[in-house]
Amino acid sequence: MNRRVVVTGMGIISCLGNDVDNFWKNVREGVCGLDRITEFPVDNLVVKIGGKIKNFHPEDFGMDKPFIRKQDNFTLFAMAAAKQAMDDSGLKAGQNIDNYRLGVNVSSGIGGFSVTFREVAKMLETPSGEWVSPNFVPTTIPNIAAGHIATAYQAYGPCMNIVSACATSTHALGEAYRTIKHGYADAIISGGSDHCTIPMGLAGFASCRALSREADPKRASLPFNAKRGGFVLSDGAAVLVLEEYEHAKARGARIYAEIVGYGATCDAYHATAPRPDGSTQAECIRQACREAGFDPSKDCVYVNAHGTGTVLNDITETRAYKIAFGDFASRLHISSSKSMHGHMMGAAGAAEAIVTIKAIENSTVPPTINLDEQDPECDLNYTPNKAVNAGITLGISDSFGFGGANGCIAFRKV
Repeated sequence: MNRRVVVTGMGIISCLGNDVDNFWKNVREGVCGLDRITEFPVDNLVVKIGGKIKNFHPEDFGMDKPFIRKQDNFTLFAMAAAKQAMDDSGLKAGQNIDNYRLGVNVSSGIGGFSVTFREVAKMLETPSGEWVSPNFVPTTIPNIAAGHIATAYQAYGPCMNIVSACATSTHALGEAYRTIKHGYADAIISGGSDHCTIPMGLAGFASCRALSREADPKRASLPFNAKRGGFVLSDGAAVLVLEEYEHAKARGARIYAEIVGYGATCDAYHATAPRPDGSTQAECIRQACREAGFDPSKDCVYVNAHGTGTVLNDITETRAYKIAFGDFASRLHISSSKSMHGHMMGAAGAAEAIVTIKAIENSTVPPTINLDEQDPECDLNYTPNKAVNAGITLGISDSFGFGGANGCIAFRKV
């Protein structure tokens, strides 16, 4: 089978807004959602800023208090984003879709990080383990959010959790796309969620010298800037409903965009550093664009870059675009929305897919903010500081993760 796959619902929880409309408005307008962390003491930590979720109340998304008390925040974020996406899509298992034809592929890069941090502290205090919560394991395993979403929406189809670091939810979307395309499901709730901005997360990523140590949160995330010093850790979830085109059309669903290509490769090079020549990342992008039918004589292309703001990533990513697109690279419209919402880890790819879809829908290229001194080695059009209008025909979003995991997904208007 070679069926068409479209997006019929979207939802997000982020430091830039807890719904898609506010999130997109802030991204388009170049608003920075990063701030100094106040939820826990940071005086002794070298990194004191992050993208924390504000004004989030799980009860507003139909979750009851007993459930909320037992869950790690990554599950609560995922449930909230999934509810938005499912409400938006209008899908109801057993009514307008067969339960066994509805699946879930909502992933997490780390899982229940904050609960693990809390319960390990208990174990160190009481080596017998008697005070460790009986909910410890079922609230920390990375696939538990997907399991709860499947239960909430009675999705009896495939329920998956792909863990590939920063590429997690791009791979989740890509593999969900293939599952529907090849006939194994009619719709899949797909995306990612993480809650990593905790003391252990900040300390761990800072120790491997991945995080920005800038004191001013509004100047901390600097993708493609000569003064960049690392990424900013953020929390959140992003979920999309992917659906087979004829199924969506038959029920009169709103269609945001069509997924038209997906690529996945591995650097096979280093645990944390990207392959420096950009060749494996370029092949990932090339795979997605080839499947999407990219035509340099006709297409206006927007790229939501991985754009972390680390020294190595941004240079390598620039090289990858030049290899993948050749002379056309200079005509790309590229931006990094991480300059505004930071790095949402397992949720990053899905959040950036939403940005890409909204960019196509609104013919608007969102900016890379704080790009006032572009690195000479990052010499492509990274859309500095202000959004621009463009008749985008093809949008791609790429993600490159620790372990050399690369993913790229491509969208077009229907």
